[in-house]
Amino acid sequence: MTKIKICGLTRMEDIRAVNHLRPDFVGFVFAKSRRRITDGKARELRQALDMEIPAVGVFVDGPIEHIEQLCRENVIQMAQLHGDEDGAYIRRLRVKIPGIPIIKAVRVKTTEQIYDAEQMDCNYLLLDAFAKDTYGGSGRVFDWSLIPTLSKPYFLAGGLNADTVREAIAFCAPYAVDVSSAVETAGVKDEEKIKKLIERVRKYEQ
Repeated sequence: MTKIKICGLTRMEDIRAVNHLRPDFVGFVFAKSRRRITDGKARELRQALDMEIPAVGVFVDGPIEHIEQLCRENVIQMAQLHGDEDGAYIRRLRVKIPGIPIIKAVRVKTTEQIYDAEQMDCNYLLLDAFAKDTYGGSGRVFDWSLIPTLSKPYFLAGGLNADTVREAIAFCAPYAVDVSSAVETAGVKDEEKIKKLIERVRKYEQ
């Protein structure tokens, strides 16, 4: 079964929606973004989030100490590195927090980029569309034919919505799909859109 990550939660209403609809992961954004939340807000949302749903912290070239603190407080259970973090950065993070699952995001322009990222000491890749000056959440689709056969599981992001997610799963067979803007209305998460996307994924695979 393809897993589902709903990224960019910012409100208590979002938490109530995902507690009811049960995606496999949610994302809290700590990088510069209109969906960015403070550490305090993240703690509040995590406390209300069902403990069976892992929270992924999304960072862009952030201080390792910040990730460490949020992990040790159990605000996040996974770290998504969406910037230009290299192998040395990931090794330092492993020393600080040995057990945390790490997702390394790739803003895809070439197949070689993806291969290079796979060599890093991460647990998962996240393949997203490249957009200049934007680290994710652009709502753009990239060329799926650039994705090679990979040994590591990957999250597929970039312009997915309820109308395209089945095609994406059929073509790419990702470990998980990752959505944010596609399940929003007027810039905030929309429970009906989240429900529709989750139903499209799970009913498709029954």
